Amino acid sequence: MKELHPHQQHLISLISLEMKEQESRYSLDANAGLKQLKSDGLALHPISVVRKSFGYADYPEISFKLPYTTDTSNFKDNSAIECFIEGEEPIKGVLLGMEGQKGEFRLFAPDFPDWIEEKGVGIKLAPDHRTSELMIEAIKNIGKNAEVQRLFNQIHGEASFGQDLALTSSLSFKNQALNASQQQAVKAMVENESLVILHGPPGTGKTTTLIEGICQLTQLGKRVLVTAPSNTAVDNIAKGLVVQGVKILRVGNSLKVDDVIFPYTPEGKMQEAKEHKEIKKLKIRAEELRRMSFQYKRNFGREEREQRGLLLKEVKSIRKEIRDIRNYFDEKLFEHAEVILGTPIGISDFLPKNADFDTLIMDEAGQAIEALAWIVFPFANNWVLAGDPFQLPPTVLSQSAANKGLSISILEQTFTYCTDVFFLDTQYRMRKSIADFSSNYFYKSALQTPEIQNNIAQHIIYFDTAGTGFDEQSGQDGNSLMNEGELSIVQKIIEQEKLNLSSIAFISPYSGQVQLAKELLPQGLVISTIDSFQGQEKEIIILSLVRSNVDAVIGFLKDYRRMNVALTRAKEQLFVIGDSSTIGQDPFYAQFLEYMEEVGGYKSAWELE
Repeated sequence: MKELHPHQQHLISLISLEMKEQESRYSLDANAGLKQLKSDGLALHPISVVRKSFGYADYPEISFKLPYTTDTSNFKDNSAIECFIEGEEPIKGVLLGMEGQKGEFRLFAPDFPDWIEEKGVGIKLAPDHRTSELMIEAIKNIGKNAEVQRLFNQIHGEASFGQDLALTSSLSFKNQALNASQQQAVKAMVENESLVILHGPPGTGKTTTLIEGICQLTQLGKRVLVTAPSNTAVDNIAKGLVVQGVKILRVGNSLKVDDVIFPYTPEGKMQEAKEHKEIKKLKIRAEELRRMSFQYKRNFGREEREQRGLLLKEVKSIRKEIRDIRNYFDEKLFEHAEVILGTPIGISDFLPKNADFDTLIMDEAGQAIEALAWIVFPFANNWVLAGDPFQLPPTVLSQSAANKGLSISILEQTFTYCTDVFFLDTQYRMRKSIADFSSNYFYKSALQTPEIQNNIAQHIIYFDTAGTGFDEQSGQDGNSLMNEGELSIVQKIIEQEKLNLSSIAFISPYSGQVQLAKELLPQGLVISTIDSFQGQEKEIIILSLVRSNVDAVIGFLKDYRRMNVALTRAKEQLFVIGDSSTIGQDPFYAQFLEYMEEVGGYKSAWELE
């Protein structure tokens, strides 16, 4: 095997750094006890088991609820977890979904542990070894595929990158409402014979454009693979394709997919298949054998132990039979689908190693670390990356790995060298005064607003807390920050402006402020960190910046891409609360404050008294 490229070696070393950070952060030992993990939002304990069942592949699945209120924001779909109880070996699994204080997880075990319904059971986040192993394997295999090797060289500036696309395709657009820049992007997707970037700033109809491009490709008989780092982004495209009548297959975690999409998942399609009855009979038989094995408790003799072993061996055999039926069924689904959609890991789990598609489309490519992309790139000959490098980068736990480049997304890396970039130039989400600052600062004033979105009132207001004494404090977890004074301003804004709570989202960069807001602000409004709110929108956004200190330290407000996300979520009204004496010494925020004065939106917080 030839020696790896220095950048391949570099990526592998960064993944190892990230794994060490995960192992350190999620470890349940003398240094990081259960109390500390719970305080850091990394463990949920105790949990109350609501329902037990065996899922699609006959893995044990557990629905649970929390008999208390706590922050569950770290427990994201598909997170690696461990289920534990004191005195027993923890069992690895995956979190299928979390909504409020209820959730569901799958265990990678042949059966439920005997102790699963006892008091003191909990779950905690665990290092995601599997994803890391898949990424490392994919990076090592880059040189085995000539096309993928060429793409790697182009992305890293070691080969020419550009197709000089003519964009002369005569297409009959299904969506007649596409603007000129969207139509150009669709033509580029159709004519592409290597890689193109679809650059979609906030509110520019990126998903709409991708759906049209996919429809055009399937009409030409092309097979398309669609991926994104989040299930939400995958499902948004899947729903649009269902409406267009495209034959799709949505693979991966189907627990939280929309009802519209479920019939297009392997699980949904299995409901109508003859194999469903066969699997149902096998599951009933397996359940009978499990129940028989349960009569042998923990303390039993050699003969009983052997009998239980035989029963569980037969259960294992049935599970293999179920898996074989499912795999054969999945193979047939794969052959007949025009478009297959899933996250990179979901796709890797489902597709045969030699699967070959005409085009791979990766949405939210600005949220995918480069290593994740190499898992799915070999499945296609042409590639489309869609996203915005001026919004939030991927989440990386290890600061050392992030500093050395792990948080550089595949989109950002490719943006440097790719010349085939198609910019969607019109935003339809925001009123003009809300959009203009981001357009000027991030997009060189190229982001246009149609007349229908012109201003009809004062749509953006900055409330300056300078001189109020509303200083930042350490959050309840001792790490994140909060500012109770800014939350009192939020309450006054809501009261004085007579705002409808269901139309409001309160967002802040700091989880400490979000936690405090959930305690102090009225029920009925959405409360979220900026990072969790990326990709969403609301009629009214209230943004709390939190930072207020004599040293003008602004921390990760320095990542202006986070502010770009925050400032582009509101459709009708945007209220920003911050301390100009703290943030105003930074050039980005100084420009923002100047802009607020230009549009007549600057106010002192004293005006709310």
